[in-house]
Amino acid sequence: MAAFIKPSSGTKTSRRAFAPVAEINVTPMVDVMLVLLVIFIVTAPLLTTGVNVNLPQTSRARSLPQDNTALTLTVEKDGTVTLNAAKQDAVKLDADTLQGRLAAIREANPQVRVYVKGDKDVSYGVMMDVMASVTAAGITQVAFVTDPRKPQKTPR
Repeated sequence: MAAFIKPSSGTKTSRRAFAPVAEINVTPMVDVMLVLLVIFIVTAPLLTTGVNVNLPQTSRARSLPQDNTALTLTVEKDGTVTLNAAKQDAVKLDADTLQGRLAAIREANPQVRVYVKGDKDVSYGVMMDVMASVTAAGITQVAFVTDPRKPQKTPR
């Protein structure tokens, strides 16, 4: 910690011409606090990964069935919606039955994820109707699936 020394004022002459002034220099403290703030901002998202735990093992316990596979909704050019189009159990649905089916799936698995694949020529309104059905069913984990953009060749 540093102290400033300022000359004493007055007519009294003494052997000691300078008196110490006890003022805190705030600049280094602010610098340290800003560095700590940046460190916490950077490291806070990394702390949410979880804790590694060595679980006990047993031969009698059975694992519970978990259905954490994501659903795929495919919207074709003509507006038809297919649930799980890539699998064997593909079902074509209309807008009325889509919301009911998704609500039943969400009741069975509250953490269900839905991936929406839409043809690029499908109208915006049809895609918003599908998204409205998904959110009305109570599903919050929804993502659109796209293909990666191909790099364009530059002419020489």
